[in-house]
This record gives sequence, structure tokens and C-alpha cells, in this order.
Amino acid sequence: MPKIRIVTDSTVHLSDPAQAERMGLVVVPHTIQFGSQSFREGIDITSEEFFRRVALGGPLPVAIPPTFDDFSAVYTDLGRVSDYILSIHTSSKLSRAYRHAKMAADALLGRTQVRVVDSLTISRGLGILVEAALRAAEAGQSLDEIVRLVRGMIPSIYMVFVVDTLDYLERSGRMGPAQAILGTMLGIKPFLTLEEGELIPMEKVRSRDKALEKLLEFITEFSNIEELAILQSARHPTEDTRMLLERLALEYGDQTFPVMMYGPTLGCHIGPNSLGVLVYEGQDDHVAGF
Repeated sequence: MPKIRIVTDSTVHLSDPAQAERMGLVVVPHTIQFGSQSFREGIDITSEEFFRRVALGGPLPVAIPPTFDDFSAVYTDLGRVSDYILSIHTSSKLSRAYRHAKMAADALLGRTQVRVVDSLTISRGLGILVEAALRAAEAGQSLDEIVRLVRGMIPSIYMVFVVDTLDYLERSGRMGPAQAILGTMLGIKPFLTLEEGELIPMEKVRSRDKALEKLLEFITEFSNIEELAILQSARHPTEDTRMLLERLALEYGDQTFPVMMYGPTLGCHIGPNSLGVLVYEGQDDHVAGF
């Protein structure tokens, strides 16, 4: 059977991008716009450069998904070397990448079999699914088997964020202008959860300690954690991240938890200086080791 090719988009956070590339992963970039300037995520602009630009002020950045034509070109190229493509994308509630990928896949019907999956997640959550698909393809599983595997993993991925600035939530329509102004005046930091692919404000906290307590409460609800990652907008652990890691050490001893820098597209949704946690619950059946 011809090798199955895996496609994703640039919101993905991979544990080993070089290995994923060696395994044939194709990443289609979002475009990040600052006013009249445009940059391809992960190609023309890194996460560090994105947050440096944000810190300079100016117009808020906007994430623009890959187009129908972008996906059509990728699928057509891959169709020359494989009859089977699995395309896994960031939540359709956060980006139109899934919608455009599905349209491009439908247009190729009869020539190349392309299955498109809405991950209902983003960043490291998407990375976990993509890496599982790559491993399964490498192990020789069929396209249907890999789709079932990925879809079965989606309900076990959880993400929450404490957001530092309300401007981005207001622009995305998740918070009204009056709420944002009042919240900023009161120093409120929304506690968001990623639920069914949508970022939903759950609670409001008014201090750093309360925010860390909420994140810790979220983590300790799980009894079977296969992966836990902390997401922040800086390359090195911030003071808040260090405090969270110290509290986690009290709960989990010597266990180590990776600290990851979230990317530009997610940054367009939650802004800079947010602190997030990803939890992936263990699965009974999964393909081991990336």
C-alpha cells in the first residue's frame, strides 16, 4: 500500500519538527498580518519575532488561514506520490484552515483520497494528534485506521488559559467592549477553556496567585496524565511559570513538564503574556514513542 502522507497547518506545535519532516509531514502556513505587513507563520516570522512585534505596539495582529488554492496545490503535489492523504487542522472554531482544506479535498474527489479532520484543538494539542498519525502511518496502518485513532484521541485533549490582556478577546468577539474596558480597569484576567474547539471564558480571576491556583486545580483533576505541557509567550520560563512548576513539584515530585512557547496564530487569539496548560489523558490503545 502506498505510504499515507500527513498534512497539517502552522499552528501545530511538534515535539521534534525535524523528525516530523523526515517522516514526510507537510505544514501549510497561516499568514500573520500586522497592518499592511504579512508574514507566513513559521517561515517568515517565528514566535519570538511575533511577540517582539506585539510588544512594540501598533495594530493588533490578525491570523489569516491557508487558502483553498494553498491546500489544493499541496494535495495535488502529494497526489503524485501517494493515493492517500490525511489532513489534520486546528479547530474550525479558531481558523478557517479546516474549511478550506475540506473544500480542496472535495475538489480532488476521484483522483486522490484526502481525509480532513477537525482537531478541535490548537498548538501542542494539534501536535499530539499529528505525531500519533505520523507514527501510525509509519507502522503501516490504513487511512481509515489512522482517522479512527486521531478522532478517538481528540476528546482526551484539554487546554486552559489565563489571559493577561482583554484586547484580543474583545476583537475576536469573545468579550464585549464594555466588558473589556471594565475588566481592564479592575485588573481581571479571564480563565479560558478550549471546549469543543472554541475558546470559552469560564471564570475571572483578579490576582496572579488565584490564576495559578485555577491552573493547578485544573491539572490535579486528572488521574491519568500522559502528557502535560505549559504554554507561555516567552522562550524561557517566566516568573508565573516557575511558580506553577514549583507547585506542580509539590504534587508530582520529580516529574518534569515541558514549557513551550505558543505560536503567532494562537497569540492572535489570546494575546501576549498568557499562561496555558495542556493535558492529554492516557489512551489504552496508541502507537508508542515519537
